[in-house]
Amino acid sequence: MKISWLPTIAAAAVIGTVIRVALFTPLEAKQGAAQKIFYIHVPAAWVAFFAFGLVAIASGVFLWLRDQRVDRFAESSAEVGVVFTTVVLITGPLWAKPIWGTYWAWWDVRLISTLFLWFIYLAYIVLRGAVDSPELRARYSAVLGILGALLIPFIHLSVYLFATMHPLPIVGKPSKPSLPNEMLLTLFLSLFSFTLLYFAFVRSRYRYAVDRDAASAAHYDA
Repeated sequence: MKISWLPTIAAAAVIGTVIRVALFTPLEAKQGAAQKIFYIHVPAAWVAFFAFGLVAIASGVFLWLRDQRVDRFAESSAEVGVVFTTVVLITGPLWAKPIWGTYWAWWDVRLISTLFLWFIYLAYIVLRGAVDSPELRARYSAVLGILGALLIPFIHLSVYLFATMHPLPIVGKPSKPSLPNEMLLTLFLSLFSFTLLYFAFVRSRYRYAVDRDAASAAHYDA
């Protein structure tokens, strides 16, 4: 069996990052070991937003060029984005419980809007399975993919616009990041390894879409 280099490197990078988080990254003074979920939660959120942003871009390109390859990429990126958003919605409450004293707060705008984003792209996946016509499926999905991504800037800015339990950004802020260098390096390694994992997942999912569409075309030609 031929070993694909990208998934192998991505898996090794993620494993190496987890080892660094667990064994070589110091504990945060106030939050203790619970803070280490940060190195999974934040990169997963970054990849989810990155994935859905690329869905929107690819969807816009599809509506312009009608290129099925771009539609396959949007489909693949959306599914991978849903996976990473699921990680966000799982790790967030696990981190919140020891720090905030509750798993979930329905009044927290960032929590609710992130959950809503997850539902939008889950609906995107359902829509792709519900429409038989390839052309209509791609067009409807493209519109939903673009509209869904409009929620991403709102989620990012929600901590500035509303009273939430989420703190203001400590890394992506205009002034110097508030993390010590060791923690900052671990975060950057996590962002890199999770992004690499995203590309590995999307490439595999795209290849599946190509094979599926080829099989479907052969079936109708038979």
